[in-house]
Amino acid sequence: MVTLPGVAQVLVVEDDPTIGEVIEATLRRQGHVVRWCRDGRGALAVTAADLVLLDLGLPDLDGLEVCRRLRAALPSAVLVILTARQEEMDVIVGLDAGADDYLTKPIRLPELLARVRAHLRRGGTPVEVAPPVAVGALVVDTARRRVSLGGRELDLRAREYDLLARLAEQPGVAVSRATLMADVWDTHWRGSTKTLDVHIAALRRKLAAAAVSPDQVPRIVTLRGHGYRLEEA
Repeated sequence: MVTLPGVAQVLVVEDDPTIGEVIEATLRRQGHVVRWCRDGRGALAVTAADLVLLDLGLPDLDGLEVCRRLRAALPSAVLVILTARQEEMDVIVGLDAGADDYLTKPIRLPELLARVRAHLRRGGTPVEVAPPVAVGALVVDTARRRVSLGGRELDLRAREYDLLARLAEQPGVAVSRATLMADVWDTHWRGSTKTLDVHIAALRRKLAAAAVSPDQVPRIVTLRGHGYRLEEA
């Protein structure tokens, strides 16, 4: 696989289609070249990668064995295990199998991206600055943590920015309340998520106030019993 300067080759090994699709799409938007394999045999056929994100619960091979074999085949790659196993001994076994890092599910995208950037910096792989994300007239500049609507910059609080940026990562896609709480507040949903609704209301007010005309305002659609979806105006 040949890549342009500043682009990392990332191998995602994940059999869950929902998780795999989100990770693949998110990393591609960061400018990386991503190959997604749904089983161990497919992963072991890959001959080049700067970074590997490896789920241990694979349908065909033992994930730890895949980890050992990938470490031998790709000695210079950064290898990060993604798994639901959270016991201390599981972490130790995974690291002993050759992993450089260990992230437990449910995966929080901001944390995952931060770990990816950190590992690639330490590994000497140049990382491209993520391009701004545009949803109609709305532009989210993740590199500078700035948001503008029709050229007008919005004055957002930190959590408001994080919430809007998370929704803008997947425009038109329904994002559950639990996912938003995990990704933005770094917490698992165990009851009331009123703080989420308060931040959504604040975002709607600020987007409406910044727009030159009503047809500029992107819609944050409420999905009753599920979550929210960001759509173009």
